[in-house]
Amino acid sequence: MSASLNAGKTRAALRTSARISGELLLVLVATGVALWLLGRMWSVVWPLVVGLLLTTLTWPPTRWLLRRGLRPAVAASLVTVLFLLVGAGTVALIAVPVASEAGELGDGVVAGVQKLRDWAEGPPLNIDDAQISTALDATIARLQDSAGSIATTAVTGVSTVVSGVVTAVLALFLMFFFLKDGPRFLPWLRRQLPGRLATDVPAVAARCWNTLGAFVRSQALVGLIDGVLIGIGLWILDVPLVLPLAVLTFVSAFVPIIGALFAGLVAVLIALVSNGLVNALLVLAVIIIVQQLEGNVFQPIIQSRGLGLHAAVVLLAVTLGGSLAGIVGSLLAVPVAALIAVVWNYLREQLSDPPTPPAPEPSAPQPPEPSTPDPSGPRPSAPQPSAPQSPAPDAPAA
Repeated sequence: MSASLNAGKTRAALRTSARISGELLLVLVATGVALWLLGRMWSVVWPLVVGLLLTTLTWPPTRWLLRRGLRPAVAASLVTVLFLLVGAGTVALIAVPVASEAGELGDGVVAGVQKLRDWAEGPPLNIDDAQISTALDATIARLQDSAGSIATTAVTGVSTVVSGVVTAVLALFLMFFFLKDGPRFLPWLRRQLPGRLATDVPAVAARCWNTLGAFVRSQALVGLIDGVLIGIGLWILDVPLVLPLAVLTFVSAFVPIIGALFAGLVAVLIALVSNGLVNALLVLAVIIIVQQLEGNVFQPIIQSRGLGLHAAVVLLAVTLGGSLAGIVGSLLAVPVAALIAVVWNYLREQLSDPPTPPAPEPSAPQPPEPSTPDPSGPRPSAPQPSAPQSPAPDAPAA
């Protein structure tokens, strides 16, 4: 016969489940409101995030200058100017060789188009010039009919570019102020908060700052590995502009998904117009292999070690961030997951009981040490002094 349910235990379990469900609903509502506010303030939050990431990248040289005795404003100004010079040098390193090879690349594009037309005119397609001209006229007419949507897309693209420039400028100014006044932020924050928050919030902020620095360093290492491997592959395949393409691969590694696609597309197009279709296919194979190694091996392993996350967590975070928020989500997924882990670990440390010291083990009784006889034999005892005897009384006289 099966045992019947206890009514009291059942009511207690239902009350506990209802209380936990209500608390979880409140947490989800608060999270949704916070995300909604974040979305409404995204035009301010996004430059702030970019400025923080740039600050983690430029803080080590600033700290070195501060330790040498420079004032914070001078050190921050020097590092900001140096950062701008490095950025301009990177653009020049990519643009100048491309400009010098522009003539040959243009000839290669013309030759490639002519080869494509010759291939289309032959078997099995057998497309003559009249059909090609008809297709071109139809394409031009379709473009003319959709001029309004093209203009709207162009305006949207221009506004996106303008927004990106404004974000970059704001991020640079924020980076300068973070470098200049960053060391004074935590003491200021500690003075503004009451009670225990004055200890907990600065401690969590310091850990989050270290985690962001680890993320930027790991991303730079992944980009360096990509640039070196793809550069070696392009050099072996005798593709022109190897150095600019390697630098472009390194820089684009900081923009997940779209950066790798853009750098790979540029490399394949240059190989196509310079060395032909077979060489372009080989370059495409090299890029796909390197990108697969980066996304599934290098990035999860390196970022998991630097951020304290498992490689599977890094991979799933990038996938979830990309599906929720596109490119920006892919860029911020890993640092956000790392920051959540930092806050969770700190809460666990504060809510956990201190470990109890182990009880000392009782010591076993020690056996008495055996007495060893003296080889010289027993020593004679010293004579005891005798008590003084009182003199006998005089005999009586007879």
